[in-house]
Amino acid sequence: MKTIFDLETVYLDDENGAVVLIDQTLLPNEIKYLHLTTQPEIRQSIRELCVRGAPAIGIAAAYGAYLGVKNSSVEEFDDFYEVFKAVKQYLASARPTAMNLFWALDKMERCLLCNKEKPIDVIIDALRFQADEIKAEDIRTNKAIGEFGLSLLKMNDGILTHCNAGSLATGKYGTATAPIYLGQERGYNLRVFADETRPLLQGARLTTFELAAAGVDVTLICDNMAATVMKKGWIQAVFVGCDRVAANGDTANKIGTAGVAILAKEYGIPFYVCAPTSTIDMMTVNGEGIEIEERNPEEIYKKWYLKPMAPEQGVKFFNPAFDVTDAKYITGIITEFGIARPPYGQSLAEIMDIKHKAGEGGKGRVE
Repeated sequence: MKTIFDLETVYLDDENGAVVLIDQTLLPNEIKYLHLTTQPEIRQSIRELCVRGAPAIGIAAAYGAYLGVKNSSVEEFDDFYEVFKAVKQYLASARPTAMNLFWALDKMERCLLCNKEKPIDVIIDALRFQADEIKAEDIRTNKAIGEFGLSLLKMNDGILTHCNAGSLATGKYGTATAPIYLGQERGYNLRVFADETRPLLQGARLTTFELAAAGVDVTLICDNMAATVMKKGWIQAVFVGCDRVAANGDTANKIGTAGVAILAKEYGIPFYVCAPTSTIDMMTVNGEGIEIEERNPEEIYKKWYLKPMAPEQGVKFFNPAFDVTDAKYITGIITEFGIARPPYGQSLAEIMDIKHKAGEGGKGRVE
């Protein structure tokens, strides 16, 4: 069996003008790569969760934006910029909650504007490089998050995860799984309990798939079993990813995360959010300002069953894709520049200042 690191979640086939990605809707039963050559295909793959996880969505969107303008026939910058803006707006409309989607597209736009005085073909080359750098930066970021996260763990610790914030959700390593993978390499003998994560079962289908392939000791549990494994003393820390962090430390992540955080607080278990700084939205004051995507109700009662598991008439359905975990339940927010702790208004601002001083380009490199 291949390890997860033998699989590439999303990459660019420039020669054939395609974004190539694993169709995660088919896992764990089938590993199939999609070769997406049109903007509707790329947008649909994001919308329908063929590619999912905030960082992976950002990478796919960046490559999609590049391909959207690569073969443009316009010769004037203003016309080229209009083409780009239309592509950007179209891809950005795929999903509303994941900050990385907008972050990656904004970064591509900054690259374009910083090279506006150059010929169109040179700008296109710069966009290609910038998209590659977004992916490379994500891998570096996840490795750094893993190091900080591992510093919080001891040998033989039990970890609870929710959803999939693994290699399949990123360029490599994952966010919440990065400490687990580094611990595996260094003989920590960590034990992972993976919530199944209803209704789309990302924990069951994806997290257990990749952790088992890496040789990690992983146990699948139903979402409503989290309290039981905590009460038994099997969990020493909870690690989750996130799609957006507000300025006050409220975080949006896959639905069910807030409940896990509340349980962890009750049982005295540290609850850590693994968040690349690209997911931190200092313009959003708190979690109330985060738009929560609502999805097709059929995901709840129909998607995984031969017959509907609820009456289709006379029943209302509510299917939010994410919930917001209040900052008061979060022990620490682990970023690539360090671990933010309460009060988050101060610590997140300090981390973003460190990031700014470290320098984050947007110009792309032209040689």
